[in-house]
Amino acid sequence: MATPKFVSLFAGCGGMDLGFVQAGFEPVAAFDNWNAAVENYRDNIGDHAEVWDLSTARLPSNIRKCDVVIAGSPCQGFSTAGKRKIDDPRNKLLDAAIKTSIDLDPKVIVLENVLGLLSGEHRIYWDDACKKLKAAGYKTVTQVVDARDCGIPQTRRRVIVLAWKTKKDPHPIGASEERVTLASVLSNIRGTNNHHPSLLKKDSDEHRIAQRIAQGQKLCDVRGGTNAVHTWDIPEVFGKTTEREKSVLLEIMQIRRRVRSRDFGDADPVSTDLLIGAIGKTAIRDINSLVKKGYLKMVKDNVDLKHAFNGKYRRLKSNGDSFTVDTKFGDPRYFLHPSHHRGFTVREAARIQGFPDNYVFNGLTKDQYKMVGNAVPPPMGWMIAKAVREVL
Repeated sequence: MATPKFVSLFAGCGGMDLGFVQAGFEPVAAFDNWNAAVENYRDNIGDHAEVWDLSTARLPSNIRKCDVVIAGSPCQGFSTAGKRKIDDPRNKLLDAAIKTSIDLDPKVIVLENVLGLLSGEHRIYWDDACKKLKAAGYKTVTQVVDARDCGIPQTRRRVIVLAWKTKKDPHPIGASEERVTLASVLSNIRGTNNHHPSLLKKDSDEHRIAQRIAQGQKLCDVRGGTNAVHTWDIPEVFGKTTEREKSVLLEIMQIRRRVRSRDFGDADPVSTDLLIGAIGKTAIRDINSLVKKGYLKMVKDNVDLKHAFNGKYRRLKSNGDSFTVDTKFGDPRYFLHPSHHRGFTVREAARIQGFPDNYVFNGLTKDQYKMVGNAVPPPMGWMIAKAVREVL
């Protein structure tokens, strides 16, 4: 069989492309609207990448014939980590990917996006995409691929659509038999490119918090259990509380999730009357004290925890999996290295994503983290490419 050729849309810095190249595919063109990502793509994969706005312009007419089109359109409007506005203009870029892919008339089209695209009212975008592919003569199958099944120690799940018009149907995208740990991918990293550790300053509040967070734990006031370290357990940063005040905070933590007034979110402010009924008339005095100390806030006639985030300073486990690598992976306020009081370096994030060490990231550091976090892990791309090769 001749070397299959592919075109990449919304290529970013080329994570999925790299996986296809490693699987024996030849890239003939790649497009993205972010200059920094295209520059890194060209430096590391090939000079066939171009800056192009697929939302406003058709592709150049001189693109070589390809067997496959891969497209990972922006996911921010679909992600459950965002606001999930149904009319987010970025959501329409999925349709742009469909139209452009069909125009190129390949044998196989691969679409990748976040799992949130399949839930709620956003599902209409995915259903519409599959409908247009079928109208163009393609058969389609949707599969959820877990990065952990691709030899990556990361809880990253992505929705993949394979669309094809060959005679052979695809097998499910396979899974690697090898499961690796975070410690194994972070070993022997000293001296590699893009690895510049920056420890938290010892006289900083961030360092004081990090010292209290063990592997598998996080700073979190809205959950109980051994994995949650509460702000009131770190008085050297957040201020002292009495034992009674701690019991009030724990009571609020439980009631706010148990007694609901809204049909969205997972918790609500607690009425002062309900709190008085639960712990007695002294509740008002305790509430006033905790508001002054910055642990509680008033929401009209109700009271709620001031620090209502569901986890910061998440300390990863050496022998476990990483959280999904995102654009904030270098910020210790969100993610902590398993054994050092700091965030992750660009190279560490890249290794967790499955990038080889010879892929060197250039440009602003914040852009490097963004490129790594937005990328499809190359090993996942390799797994997808294997399934595509069977179809061809």
